[in-house]
Amino acid sequence: MGPGFTLAQVAKEAGVAVGSVAQRFGSKAGLVRAMTELGRAQAVERMRVAAEAEAGSPWAAVRAAVIAVFADLDTVDGPGVANHLAQLGADLADPALRELLAEHYAACGGQLFELLRSAPRAESAPKPATAARVLLSAVNGAALDWALRPDGKLTDRLGETVDAITKGWRA
Repeated sequence: MGPGFTLAQVAKEAGVAVGSVAQRFGSKAGLVRAMTELGRAQAVERMRVAAEAEAGSPWAAVRAAVIAVFADLDTVDGPGVANHLAQLGADLADPALRELLAEHYAACGGQLFELLRSAPRAESAPKPATAARVLLSAVNGAALDWALRPDGKLTDRLGETVDAITKGWRA
């Protein structure tokens, strides 16, 4: 659904009464807040699971973790990507939602920081905190670019981005 959804639409899709949704979340803003918090927890968990699957190679773990955040948006077919972009606009315009979005990025950055701390780095590589910020910024920018100008799979584009940046960082 994008940011223009109503509680009535959510209730209909969930097969419950509007009053049930309103009672549980209080308002549309409360529902968006709950969805954002759930999304943050799911993103961090996807990063953790993807990194664990590549535990034998710290740099492969970094790559897998970053890509895992976006794995469910690997196609521009359907409303998923458009809805995510529309919600991003709404999040940036609303101070409370912008704060929740900042918490999401901080949580993903923290997960990435931990992975980068254990990856063998070249002497010229940035410190893990800077590396995490640069990598997340580049990957988020690549995801936005792909959403506007899709060519191939999003995960492939993100993998290329991560590889281009981290190639010179690896020891």
